[in-house]
Amino acid sequence: MTSETSTDTTTQTDAQTHAQTQTERGPAEQTTSADGTTIAYERYGSGPVVVLVGGAFCDRGALRDPARALAEHGFTGVTYDRRGRGDSGDTQPYSVAREIDDLSAVVEANREQSSAAYAFGVSSGGALVIEALAAGAPLDKAAVLEVPYRNASWPPVPADYIGTLERFEAAGDREGILRYFNHQVVGMPDEMVEGMRGTPMWEPMLALTYTVRYDGWCLGGDDHSLPDETLARVAAPVLSVCSSGTAMPWLHDSAEVLAEALPHGRAVELPGGFHEVPAAVLAPVLAEFYRS
Repeated sequence: MTSETSTDTTTQTDAQTHAQTQTERGPAEQTTSADGTTIAYERYGSGPVVVLVGGAFCDRGALRDPARALAEHGFTGVTYDRRGRGDSGDTQPYSVAREIDDLSAVVEANREQSSAAYAFGVSSGGALVIEALAAGAPLDKAAVLEVPYRNASWPPVPADYIGTLERFEAAGDREGILRYFNHQVVGMPDEMVEGMRGTPMWEPMLALTYTVRYDGWCLGGDDHSLPDETLARVAAPVLSVCSSGTAMPWLHDSAEVLAEALPHGRAVELPGGFHEVPAAVLAPVLAEFYRS
């Protein structure tokens, strides 16, 4: 494992603008996963495919900018609605294996014959990418951003995490999930969560609340510690990215912790805001890594 730091400067992406991007619906294409679930995606450019995988509260619009930026660097940038989100289906029961099948279906629907295929996963979407690599998904390399596996420096996962989410779902309490996740998991003060009400991000986030449990399962269910046995099965090179603007040390440093644990991991810090790196900064770094 090697570690790098980039010194480029950039401005932070405003969270409200990010959420507004999620509400914009571009023309979607569709593919079918192994269990018959319809998965919606958007593609930009041509060349080797890079599938972008969002984390909690992200639909395909959240990663549209980096998909477009990768297209400018000679790749086919593909962003998709994970199952249960946007225009994709949600065949039950849920399993991480089915999400891996979804990702593989999107890759195969967009890759050029015999060409390489890559992925980029954000936060818990990065955990899904790691699970897919370990399971043998058709990916040659992958990059991830601040996958929140928890180590000794992290605050503990809330007790009975998945069970709590399931009880909110059973009660139809979407706002309860949104508040619980942002307050108990992210650590956002209650008044900050309440301040999101009425903003463009509020309704799109509510629409995605029932998929928060899926992200929890991608990270290990109630135990979000490093999945050592899974990581040992990852043969592909992985670039583990963190943002200079992520002020929480345990989240910022998770990139290097993950890189150290992977057989072929490398860590890099890029200039950005909290838990995000702007597309103009991110895309050239990813392009260089995929081509190396």
